[in-house]
Amino acid sequence: MPVYSMTGYASAQHSTAQHSSEPESKSAPASHLGLEIRSVNSRFLDLSFRLPEELRQFEPALRELVVGQLKRGKVEVRAAIETSAHGTVVDPTPRLLQRLNAVQDSVKAWLPDARPLSVADVIRLSAGEQASARDWRDDILPLAGQALTELLAARAREGARLATMLLERIGQLRALAEQAVPLVPQLVAQQRQRFLDRWKEAMALTEGAALPEAAQDRALTEATAFAIRIDVAEEITRLNSHLDELERLIKKGGELGKRLDFLIQELHREANTMGSKSAALELTHISVDMKVLIEQMREQVQNIE
Repeated sequence: MPVYSMTGYASAQHSTAQHSSEPESKSAPASHLGLEIRSVNSRFLDLSFRLPEELRQFEPALRELVVGQLKRGKVEVRAAIETSAHGTVVDPTPRLLQRLNAVQDSVKAWLPDARPLSVADVIRLSAGEQASARDWRDDILPLAGQALTELLAARAREGARLATMLLERIGQLRALAEQAVPLVPQLVAQQRQRFLDRWKEAMALTEGAALPEAAQDRALTEATAFAIRIDVAEEITRLNSHLDELERLIKKGGELGKRLDFLIQELHREANTMGSKSAALELTHISVDMKVLIEQMREQVQNIE
């Protein structure tokens, strides 16, 4: 399965010549329905709709369509209807003229100084009346399905880019872990010897003298305990295990954003522990480089569904 990003955009349009059911009406303007879907990252699926009044009744069906395809993201569905009257003049029907005349008489009864309707006003109102009377039931859902398919394709393309970037960062983290592995026993031995040397100095022994047996045992015990505290082999093992699981999930695909986010937190914890236990500058540099890469991964994982 592909990896999907939560960021995407798609649009679809449908144009049609509108015909009135009134026999007296000779022509009507063409209608244009445009629909856009935008999505950005979010912890959950957050839907919002911006629809004209003519399409408000279709919001439940649109919501069901989107929920069936998307699992996470802040998604906005926007639709608009435009009417073009280029080269056409809409003939108002007798029924509309009667309604306009009745409304005008009612308005002038309350506002005697109101300006009467002009021919241009009547034509404009007639065009709006016929545009609003269209039934978009057979157009809105197929159009939304088309836009949703394009959105999924856009999110899949962005998801593929994110997956490639994450796999590259995983490879870089593995390389850093490999650099740290040979340093661990070397650093443990160095710290153990350094601890014994300091212990001798603290005991104020002369050169060539031997430590009392009890003091020597105590020094070895303290050195061993210190070596255990600075040993990061366990952190490197767990880090490689998390990297293996990350790579497996990314190659598998599907809905994995939340699981990736959890694993990124675990990676950061191991890298941070390595830095805090580090007793050498080399390991400190490796820990810092790891945390930089992990933070870059964290930013991108936030966009994965």
